[in-house]
Amino acid sequence: MPADRSRRWLLRTPSEQAGIRLFCLPYSGCGASMYRQWPRFVGELEICPVQLPGRESRLREEPCATYEELAGQLADGLLPYLDRPFAFFGHCGSALPGYATAVRLAERGYPVPARIFVSSQVAPHQGPYGRFLEMSDEELRTELAELIRQLGGRPTPDLLDVSMTVLRADIEMNKRYHLAEPLRLDCPISAIGWRQDDEVAPDLMAGWADCAPTDFRLLDGEHYRFMSAPPELLDMFVVDLRARSGLHFS
Repeated sequence: MPADRSRRWLLRTPSEQAGIRLFCLPYSGCGASMYRQWPRFVGELEICPVQLPGRESRLREEPCATYEELAGQLADGLLPYLDRPFAFFGHCGSALPGYATAVRLAERGYPVPARIFVSSQVAPHQGPYGRFLEMSDEELRTELAELIRQLGGRPTPDLLDVSMTVLRADIEMNKRYHLAEPLRLDCPISAIGWRQDDEVAPDLMAGWADCAPTDFRLLDGEHYRFMSAPPELLDMFVVDLRARSGLHFS
């Protein structure tokens, strides 16, 4: 894939100075800019927000219909930047395409992640799960307005209209994704639960152990706590990537 087409998948071109890259997929209904509160680097770990079709700078593109379709496109799109160790992070709905992309990379013989970080999401063979899946458009619009406020924006009618299109597409992808038996990966998973999360209770995440060697992590905070880049989450990325992955970076 030409370099310019690959760059559209990322909020910014990755640095050649990075020791390892963490590709962060956006939460349902959002674009890569939701990670604007996150630092670009944590030591030699570079935070690389991923831009998906149908949102922000890719607004004119059609959102994908399934996580499998998205994973195939993402595997090819990120390939030029998999020239060093890398990992995926996804929260709630975006945890599932992170896993699906790791599966697709393995199937194609591409480099595979050193680790997958999944936050506030049940395993792919135990879903779909979540109250958003059965909400009406009016209910979703209310939730979306609150999310935009938490991201520091103003939920104008035009912004809500555009964001609703993306959110509904993301929800439909989530509804379609259920694996009878997950493909077990060799790369380890860190399954992150949040003590005050009223959307996905941490004890619902046990099924990730069926998908790969899994370390379970419990952090303080509610469902949207991750958006502010809490220090304990950033520290966990570094510690877990060093631990079982055998990576050495500062």
